[in-house]
Amino acid sequence: MAKTKAKQTLPLHKVIMVGSGGVGKSALTLQYMYGDFVEEYDPTKADSYRKKVVLDNQDCQIDILDTAGQEEYAIRDNYYRSGEGFMCVFSVCEHESLEHTQEFRDQILRVLDDETVPFVLVGNKVDLAHLRKVPGSEASALASEWNCPYIETSAKTRQNVEQVYTTLMRQIRDRKAKQQTTANPDKDSCCIIL
Repeated sequence: MAKTKAKQTLPLHKVIMVGSGGVGKSALTLQYMYGDFVEEYDPTKADSYRKKVVLDNQDCQIDILDTAGQEEYAIRDNYYRSGEGFMCVFSVCEHESLEHTQEFRDQILRVLDDETVPFVLVGNKVDLAHLRKVPGSEASALASEWNCPYIETSAKTRQNVEQVYTTLMRQIRDRKAKQQTTANPDKDSCCIIL
């Protein structure tokens, strides 16, 4: 019984994966969750994953919603409302997928009405260097404009896979701590009224 209670008190960080179809959202998620690279994946539905992880020496849980990239706007809106942080993925081999990231970001900001939501721009498939169409400098400039980190990954080789999830979870954790401090500035302070 005590074990169940302890599990419930672990901090939970809700991550939403967004991006065009075929950019590797599922491959990144499955590589992070299970250490497997899946060559063929059926992108017909969204999947949810939960895992206990250690973030900066503290146990926590990550909840990942891997969107299929093809959902209707109304369904996407509901997904976005449930998220605490967003990983926007594009393929470095497909310039159009980078262009679509702006649409995803705009929709997230419209739904949440919050410019400070934790966000990471991810350029996936860097192992396919011979097919690369998006220069890192272009994606970095976009991330700077959005005031968020840009990280290049390969779901196939596992390059930076841990880093992107850790980076986003840190942003979520730090934002929650800041919000909690703002909500309860100083519980121990007292006020003297004369």
